[in-house]
Amino acid sequence: MEKENKERLIKIIISAVLLAVAVVLDRVLDLPVWGSLLMYLVPYLVIGYEVLLEAGENIIHLEFFDEGFLMTVATLGALAIGFLPGAKPQFAEAVFVMLFFQVGEFFEELAEDRARKSVTTLMDLQPTVTHIEKDGSLIDVEPENVEIGSVITVKPGERIPLDGIVVEGKSSLDTRALTGESAPVDVSENEKVVSGCVNLNGMLKIKTASLLGDSTAARILNLVENAAENKSKSESFITKFARVYTPVVVIGALLLAFIPPVLSGDFSLNVAKWIYRALTFLIVSCPCALVVSVPLTFFGGIGKASKDGILIKGANYMDALANTSTVVFDKTGTLTHGVFEVSDIYAENCEKEELLFLAASAEKYSTHPIAQSLNEAYKALGNNEGVDVSDIVEEAGLGVKADVKGRTVLVGNMKLMEKEKIDYTACDKSGTAVYVACDGKFMGYTLITDRIRSNIKNAIELIKQQGVTSTVMLTGDKEKISGEVASMLGIDRYCAELLPSDKVEKVEEILEDNPDGSVIFVGDGINDAPVLARADVGIAMGSLGSQAAIEASDVVLMDDNISKIAKAISVSKRTISIAKQNIVFAIAVKLVVLIISALGLAPLSLAVFADVGVLVLAVINAMRALK
Repeated sequence: MEKENKERLIKIIISAVLLAVAVVLDRVLDLPVWGSLLMYLVPYLVIGYEVLLEAGENIIHLEFFDEGFLMTVATLGALAIGFLPGAKPQFAEAVFVMLFFQVGEFFEELAEDRARKSVTTLMDLQPTVTHIEKDGSLIDVEPENVEIGSVITVKPGERIPLDGIVVEGKSSLDTRALTGESAPVDVSENEKVVSGCVNLNGMLKIKTASLLGDSTAARILNLVENAAENKSKSESFITKFARVYTPVVVIGALLLAFIPPVLSGDFSLNVAKWIYRALTFLIVSCPCALVVSVPLTFFGGIGKASKDGILIKGANYMDALANTSTVVFDKTGTLTHGVFEVSDIYAENCEKEELLFLAASAEKYSTHPIAQSLNEAYKALGNNEGVDVSDIVEEAGLGVKADVKGRTVLVGNMKLMEKEKIDYTACDKSGTAVYVACDGKFMGYTLITDRIRSNIKNAIELIKQQGVTSTVMLTGDKEKISGEVASMLGIDRYCAELLPSDKVEKVEEILEDNPDGSVIFVGDGINDAPVLARADVGIAMGSLGSQAAIEASDVVLMDDNISKIAKAISVSKRTISIAKQNIVFAIAVKLVVLIISALGLAPLSLAVFADVGVLVLAVINAMRALK
């Protein structure tokens, strides 16, 4: 599409230059009418041959009365006026009208060029190779060639290619791509795993339970495709208007050309005069002001939003944004940062700083997200001294055991405490508790939570000030945590413990409950892609969001600032207002001049004003959308 826009721009420039040359030569040289026509046909065909071909194809398929057809009839009519008795050639007008029509098309395509691309990044959910053991060694095969019941090996750092059951090994899985939640999930033998998850640590052998086409990752891909097909689209006013306006003016021009001469009783004497009026009528009726200024208005609004860090991928999404009634949020990575941090420390048999020191030291060399959060919290205290850590044993699904300065330290979950027969105090707070024991004695726990973005509550208030009547949070997180987050942020309602397919169903329900308003969904993860595609407007977090979510969305917040949603709605409303002003102004002037021209009272100069003059004024008004 970018290549097509460049080619169109080149044609516009070439045609404009050729038109200017033709005008100069036409004034300097004393050419016959046919000579002038041939000279002007060069820029006309350069800029308009595609419109002519499209109009011709539509006529062959009996599809009349679109913008291209009207442009073709009007410009060909302008070219033909010069051959009528007593009429001045209007060749330059014909080229100019077609040129401006293509300028409008160019601006419109620039806006639409940002529409979503194919969600190819989702294919990253499915690895291109799978390891299968054969004759004592691992061989690589393509996932689509793996049969159900095969035993595959997934190394640390690799993505699970197929759904299955763990038959050997323990590990933690990064399920963020599927659930959107940042907390790793521990798995061990006889537990189910699904494709698309990343194996963080520990070798896993998995007995496959699905073919590639039936895997969880493949189903998510299918969800995106189906959701994109069901995407709600609002038809532009111009298209609806043209369905009525175009046939009316064409039929009106035909009646104007032939009915009065027939009724006059002297057809041959009056037909030239009335054909001239009819062609003038067609020039006036050409909807250039609409087809150029309205897309340009939206383009200006999109440009303004881009300056504010909001990428809106098409003019039709501004229509939907301006009519927003409900905003639906994903939680992790959208309302929260999607990263762990230590939010609380409970020390029972030591000081809090010592507890954090023991936990961070034991987890010093781990790449686990929770381990990293412990080390970050310890560094924040200003303690970066070297620690003598040895004999680190990582127990997948439980935690770690290590020797810290000669002391045996355990850091992990409740299962680790119970396995090592440590008498511990259970944490009853929302979040992930990391228990710490030293030399067989319980020392306390740290609470790890996902930090809420600092500006979210204010952002939600700003969104409601734009006329949004309902805010909803959808999440795969636990009920208790979800309820606390929703209450803290002032979100009207929430749905917790959802899978990606559940989120799509919830959005479907919300769409049914809001037939007169638009539903926005805001998300950041690959798992959000189906919902982003299904909502009236899908908004993705740009800087931290997954590429798949960005490509599936209609709007991207480039700096992840949720308050920009209110800005996007505000810009869209203003843009729609300017577009409506242009529509009312253009139609009103057109109707008045059409009546005058039909009565034979409109000179061609007035017709040009009604066409090009109105266009220029409408474009000037449209440019206000950039401010």
